[in-house]
Amino acid sequence: MATRKARQGEMLESVYSVLAMVFVLVACVELCDAATVLDVYRLIQYDLAGSPFGSRFASLNHHASSSAFAPGVDLSRSVAISPVRELNLTVLREFIEMRRPLGGLLFLLPKHFDRSGKQDAEEGDEVEVGRWRNTLAELEDLLIHASLPYPVYFAFENDKVAEILVDVRKNDASSQPATATTGGFKLLVSTSEPKKLASTSITNIQGWLPGFKADDDVNQLPTIAIVASYDTFGAAPALAVGSDSNGSGVAALLELARLFSRLYSNSKTRGRFNLLFGLTSGGPYNYDGTSKWLRSLDQRLRESIDYAVCLNSIGSWKNELWIHVSKPPENAYVRQVFEGFSDVAKELGVKVGLKHKKINISNPRVAWEHEQFSRLRVTAVTVSELSVAPELLQNSGGLDDSREFLSESSVIKSVKLVAETLARHIYGHQGKNIEIFADGSSLAVNPSYISAWLDFLSQTPRVAPFFVKNDPFIASLKKELAEHTVEVNVHQDVLDGTYTFYDSTKAQLNIYQVASVAFDLLLLLVVGSYLILLFSFLFITTRGLDDLIGLFRRPPSRKVKTA
Repeated sequence: MATRKARQGEMLESVYSVLAMVFVLVACVELCDAATVLDVYRLIQYDLAGSPFGSRFASLNHHASSSAFAPGVDLSRSVAISPVRELNLTVLREFIEMRRPLGGLLFLLPKHFDRSGKQDAEEGDEVEVGRWRNTLAELEDLLIHASLPYPVYFAFENDKVAEILVDVRKNDASSQPATATTGGFKLLVSTSEPKKLASTSITNIQGWLPGFKADDDVNQLPTIAIVASYDTFGAAPALAVGSDSNGSGVAALLELARLFSRLYSNSKTRGRFNLLFGLTSGGPYNYDGTSKWLRSLDQRLRESIDYAVCLNSIGSWKNELWIHVSKPPENAYVRQVFEGFSDVAKELGVKVGLKHKKINISNPRVAWEHEQFSRLRVTAVTVSELSVAPELLQNSGGLDDSREFLSESSVIKSVKLVAETLARHIYGHQGKNIEIFADGSSLAVNPSYISAWLDFLSQTPRVAPFFVKNDPFIASLKKELAEHTVEVNVHQDVLDGTYTFYDSTKAQLNIYQVASVAFDLLLLLVVGSYLILLFSFLFITTRGLDDLIGLFRRPPSRKVKTA
């Protein structure tokens, strides 16, 4: 009897082992063969004066659909996959305005816009690439000014995603949208829901080059300020590198600091002007950092500023730059500054135009960085390739502003223009054809230096609210400015409370190919049949056919047992 029970126990252990092995193998085959992982970048989520904007959710768990925004299609439990190159903005705008339900939205960006530089540049028509850039700019403007009650992500096209999209479209074409019943592809982003950032700080960095002052001179030297805002804003904060806006301005400022530091390192060539270099934050947010930085300066220093030059988007112009001013062109000092730029521009074979925009003191909104100087009665200009001021949160280094579309030669020409203009003003050579930063000389503009900084800036997202404490990027700017200037100071403040930002800007998207219910039932039937046969075989070989049949016999009643 004991031997029989032992054999029965061994048989049951064998059966359990086989069952466990079968289920593990089936699970591994399904999971390993089905999953694809993709880096995705979430649409920004923020509040402006209490009003919600951007994507209000982050987690995603729905089936994929290519029937993007088609009328009459229920997408409440689907993720619409939409390649930007095929996007119809009119249809999308109507979809958003009608507030139709949607499980999620995934935009596929062309490889052209991948800042990693690992993708080969696409061969194609420049006009076509320009069209994509315009589409991206319009898409970004639409999304950052809408409140979307579902997760919205961006990802870059690749071969695997293209294959998946083909299969999704085939499934949609059969008039059977992907569901738990019909199967298809499921998109999953497992992340906690976004939380408000506790505090949003902005960091300004300033460097100083003191001018030459005789021992018996009791008068304070005048100061020229060179300023550039370094942070960005975009639909996807993790992709907002702003190569042109305003990476070009930052790279130009650092090269100007390097050039003038060489002049000012020798007392014989040191000018009788102090030079103040400022890298400011909060540019997309009404130049809030510039305003707070200026107010933090000593009043005597602020009053000593002869004029300020603000650099903004100077990396993709061809023949003409614009000088933006707040004072009327008839103003003698404005006319003098503009004539200085015009004279040098003619020698360089380029044009500069003058744009005047009067500021409204009662309106806190400013269009250009120099207007923050003008509000404090400091003469200032903005040098930019843009002839018209962008609207709030526009043209601030978004999705279409990448390294590939930046012209190094434009930045170099801008540096040469500003450097020669300032030098002639400092050394009293206005109206004279004297080249101080001549090519081939020890004071020549360094293209390699500019290129290296443009590369670095084009790899670094710079949306100020998402900088961490002691951020390495801020430390890099401070260190570089300290190489060429003295008395480098860092000024930290809190961003205007009108803005509230939320975390969760980047995630991983898992794409699973899921089978239909019919397939699951068929698989269950096959596995079940196999296990029954396996069980029967093991039972017969260990205990015999009679015992197997006995399992299915009805046990005798109590009366029979008693008899």
